[in-house]
Amino acid sequence: MTEYLQQANGSLLTMVQIETQEALDAVDDIAAVEGIDVLFVGPFDLANNIGHPVIDGVMKPELHEAIARILEATHKAGKKAGIFCTSGEQGKQYAEQGFDMISVATDFTILQHAVADAVSVARDGPRPAKGTSY
Repeated sequence: MTEYLQQANGSLLTMVQIETQEALDAVDDIAAVEGIDVLFVGPFDLANNIGHPVIDGVMKPELHEAIARILEATHKAGKKAGIFCTSGEQGKQYAEQGFDMISVATDFTILQHAVADAVSVARDGPRPAKGTSY
C-alpha cells in the first residue's frame, strides 16, 4: 500500500481554480503551496466575483489585470498556469501571454456547435457563425 501511495502522489496533477477575490488576494500564497501543480483561471466566475462581469464578450481592464497577476504569481512560484477560453483565437492570445494549459471549449459548447451545424446542413442552409457562448 505504501508503494502505491508514493507512486500515486507522484502521478497526480493537483489543480486549483482561481475564481474569487479572496483567491486573487491570496494568489501568491496559493501558488507557493507545495503539491499544487497548476493554478487555473475561470475568467467568467472571477470577473463576476471581482465585480467586473464579462458582458457581450467584453472583458474589462480590471479582469485583464487580475488574470495577468495570476499568471505572474503562478510562474514566479514555478507552477503551470491554465485558463478557460471561449475560442481558439482567445486561446492563442493566452498562449502568447505565457499560459501553459488552455481549455478552448466545454462539452456543452462543442455539442451545441455540432448540432447547430448538422441542423443547418440538413436544412440546406449555411453553417451558423460560431459565437462565444459559455
